[in-house]
Amino acid sequence: MNDLTTDELGVLVSVFERAGIAEDGSVEGTLFKLVKSTHSERLELESMDFDDCAGGACKL
Repeated sequence: MNDLTTDELGVLVSVFERAGIAEDGSVEGTLFKLVKSTHSERLELESMDFDDCAGGACKL
């Protein structure tokens, strides 16, 4: 399965918001919650600064 990009997830969040979908127990609400959570996690991951070898302690 192909993962959605961060931009694609952002578009989906926007579509759900414009459609007025509530994050409730409905199928739509559950999917909205999942998409929103995945988008947030992806944004956080992309903003992290990875230092693979701090102080020369590792070798790739």
